[in-house]
Amino acid sequence: MLRTRSRPRIVALHETRYAGVGRAMAGHGTEEHPHGADRLCAAGDRVYSRAVRRGRVPRRDAEPVPCLLELALLHPDPDDMDWLVPTPPQEVMTHLLRGVYEEVSASRLRVGAAVAAVERYAGLGGPRRQAPASGEGTAIRVLDGLARIQAAMDEATEACTTEVLTVQPGGIRREHELSEGLHRALALRGRGVRMRDLYTHVARHGQGLLNYLELMGDAVEARTLDEVIDRLILFDRTVAFVPANAERTMALELRHPALVGYLVTVFERLWRLAIPLAAPLPDTGIEGISHRERSIAALLAEGHQDAVIAERLGISVRTCRAHIAKLSETLGAASRTQLGVRIAQAGLDGPPVRLPGREFPTAR
Repeated sequence: MLRTRSRPRIVALHETRYAGVGRAMAGHGTEEHPHGADRLCAAGDRVYSRAVRRGRVPRRDAEPVPCLLELALLHPDPDDMDWLVPTPPQEVMTHLLRGVYEEVSASRLRVGAAVAAVERYAGLGGPRRQAPASGEGTAIRVLDGLARIQAAMDEATEACTTEVLTVQPGGIRREHELSEGLHRALALRGRGVRMRDLYTHVARHGQGLLNYLELMGDAVEARTLDEVIDRLILFDRTVAFVPANAERTMALELRHPALVGYLVTVFERLWRLAIPLAAPLPDTGIEGISHRERSIAALLAEGHQDAVIAERLGISVRTCRAHIAKLSETLGAASRTQLGVRIAQAGLDGPPVRLPGREFPTAR
């Protein structure tokens, strides 16, 4: 009698079984198990796998994973309602793929409708504007790859007639880094273009930079700061280049007047605060503490880690830690916590105050 009464039930179950599988493709499940049949939770995977291996599992085993019943991966055994039997994996796959196919078909229809709408709206407009002439570019252009970056820089160099402003972060400038753009610098100098470069104070100790400045003569003026912004190159206050990723294998070419104007303002304010390369760094006023150690002390007071301080000042982590050790010794601090207190007591927890008369004229 059980077998006879169960036949209509299994037909109904079979007809509605894949409604759950269809919902699975949309990621619907129970609140505790929000996933589809194609990405079961760990508990569901264990129970369904056991059911496939053994042919069925006790209903109580599936109580912790109601998602299997909702997704129609398990259904009652018509011969014994205390057991659950699995939907064959091949059937599940067939219905999942059918769902994917239906989604893809629907997406194609939406794409076709969108294209048709855009073409219709495009036809309502007037004549298209001509593309900008070579060299004008767009407001923001992404340069992917060193070759494209170099080509764009060469193009901007050829068009430059008045001024180049650059910010060069990092530490000591190596010979090969300076020689990479030397051909552009020499071409600019030959046309009477003025150049202003900002570096970190650490760059003062590099012979390569000194050689470069001697070669360029009065065409280049250089100043230094404790720390600067990321690399920036501005040509004639009309086009700017900035890095677009950490590896500097991508760059942005900016020609939007508002963006370029903003970057020029940033440069000019940094330039006003910077110290000419020919001028000595100001004394800290504290015996035994150098200008660099004061800068490190201020960043330590802000809570920065050694690696961050080193990167911002353009020095190695090893050099940074050597300065921190010297700071601790000079201030008589036995721990990092005590060093922080000593830094505050000595008034080293902020940037040095510029003394009267230390303003430097801005080149034009």
